[in-house]
Amino acid sequence: MTLRDDLGAPVPLVGPARRVVSLVPSLTEALAATCPERLVGATDWCTHPVDLDVARVRGTKNPDLAAVAALGPDLVVANKEENRELDVRRMRERGLAVWVTDIETVPGSLASMRRLLAEALGVGEPRWLRDAAQAWAGPVPAPSVRAVVPIWRDPWMVVGRPTFTADLLARLGVEVVGGGPTGRYPHAEVAALDDPALADVALLPDEPYEFTAADGPESFAHIPTRLVSGRLLTWYGPALVEARISLDRA
Repeated sequence: MTLRDDLGAPVPLVGPARRVVSLVPSLTEALAATCPERLVGATDWCTHPVDLDVARVRGTKNPDLAAVAALGPDLVVANKEENRELDVRRMRERGLAVWVTDIETVPGSLASMRRLLAEALGVGEPRWLRDAAQAWAGPVPAPSVRAVVPIWRDPWMVVGRPTFTADLLARLGVEVVGGGPTGRYPHAEVAALDDPALADVALLPDEPYEFTAADGPESFAHIPTRLVSGRLLTWYGPALVEARISLDRA
């Protein structure tokens, strides 16, 4: 049987992958929590677990393809949003098997990781994945809070839809606004975002742009701001268990 990734592309594996390079921080954390002995390489942005000790292959947008190939992976794990199609194509041209995930919702992330682990690595469903599925089960509640979620400044960019972050927040009763009816990460004028008629709060994550108490809140004079963990807003994998607990309390 020919394996296919989330985009339907064939993945030429003849057996469970034993050497894996991950170009996605979320998936690096998931693999490290499930089968750490198989993870041989990751990006510089793969910061969890904090004691991860594998070869580094530069960033998600500019991976060192020669370094990836030199690690002799059975499989390279990538993501449609995080990694460039050009890099995926070049890795495949080098003869590397690449599995690209495509994740826009919490249920989609769980299904994607479950399939990756089972089909490409031949491992059973880990405890953290079962816990995440249970934590995020149930219907999406009616929104009770409207939030703008900047992810960059100069120029300002915000979370839009359809995105994993917008879906995750919706499941906490938070409606992401400020991005228009469509657009995943549109540009926006901060003056337009700082509007009580639009939003109740601005959530300022610490990644990809590192908003801090001294960098970000001063731009909002009319709506309150809240500093939040970017990992809990944007990472799937084991972070989903922590996100449900921590963000629910915030």
